[in-house]
Amino acid sequence: MVKTQELSRRKLLGIAGLGWMFDAMDVGILAFIIAALQKDWNLTTAQMGWIGSVNSIGMAVGALVFGLMADKIGRKHVFIITLLLFSVGSGISAFVTSLTLFLILRFFIGAGLGGELPVASTLVSESVPANERGKVVVLLESFWAAGWLLAALISYFVIPSYGWQAALLLSALPAFYALYLRLKLPDSPRFQAVSVSKQKESSWMKISKVWRKPYTKQTTMLWILWFCIVFSYYGMFLWLPSVMVMKGFSLIKSFQYVLIMTLAQLPGYFTAAYFIERAGRKFVLVTFLIGTAVSAYFFGNADSLPLLLTSGIFLSFFNLGAWGGLYAYTPEHYPTEIRGTGAGLAASFGRIGGILGPLLVGYLVAADVSINAIFLIFAIAIFIGAMAVLFLGEETKQRELV
Repeated sequence: MVKTQELSRRKLLGIAGLGWMFDAMDVGILAFIIAALQKDWNLTTAQMGWIGSVNSIGMAVGALVFGLMADKIGRKHVFIITLLLFSVGSGISAFVTSLTLFLILRFFIGAGLGGELPVASTLVSESVPANERGKVVVLLESFWAAGWLLAALISYFVIPSYGWQAALLLSALPAFYALYLRLKLPDSPRFQAVSVSKQKESSWMKISKVWRKPYTKQTTMLWILWFCIVFSYYGMFLWLPSVMVMKGFSLIKSFQYVLIMTLAQLPGYFTAAYFIERAGRKFVLVTFLIGTAVSAYFFGNADSLPLLLTSGIFLSFFNLGAWGGLYAYTPEHYPTEIRGTGAGLAASFGRIGGILGPLLVGYLVAADVSINAIFLIFAIAIFIGAMAVLFLGEETKQRELV
């Protein structure tokens, strides 16, 4: 019986992780495509910023809409819908020839991405025992690093020779395999146990519950935390290849160096997974966020290749470890009937930061603001997120879900 449950958990982690990996491939490839599109379509820095921001607008809408749907029709069905939306949109975007059409498709791709991520972490959280929940969700998040690594490899080897269109097709096609695997996935046992009357509550009722006592303080903390992490992540990482070009490296060299930095994401996740059940969620989040803030400051001020690579490696290590803690921590603050809504709302608010971050970089660069000043803004934002967890957050390690 124990072996069967273990195999079931591994299967769930593998299937959910595959979708997570393909999501990361798309976001990662987008960072490299933005740099390539600047040359192909002669984009301004403001237009480059809008590509990342429209993606985040879609993610904000997707997290809200699909988070609410997950509490009504179940985690599994939303899991399938969001992956299908992302896969089809990504494949079609390989054939567009104008920025306007590309932006429209990025909105729908972003909606699929934004809806899937909080729903996936909710499904996994509700399907594993309390003493393993944090570790398993962080391991789920580690598939993001694998996706970014694949994105960096595809971008380095494919985009220079075959173009960005080929890279987009490569990111979309494997997702259909994950979709096939997901059709046989069981839904969350906790959602299935929720009464029909609870499932049929109006969306407004569920939203209002998230902001009522005893969840007010924790919702406030999560919204601040999500905003700070998403604002800084998308502001920094979607611009990494372009920032490397601005610092004087060729497009090929910038892809190569970002690939090296990306390798640090996996040990970041595994370290967070190790500590999250031992030292707790708050320890992991505060420690890794402060590490991210320090790394962001040094990356922005780096004036030599060794310092640039070293600070970039630590930036990837700490930032992605913090993401793992974030996805483990968020669903643990709400009961099952509003867990999808609570996680979706926090993620949706965070995506506003994802809209502002890339836009901010584009407009500040256009205004001749230095890269070190821009990265200082991100470092401060991350530090604010760490303080929100430290002073407002509750420890949820091994808390039984209700």
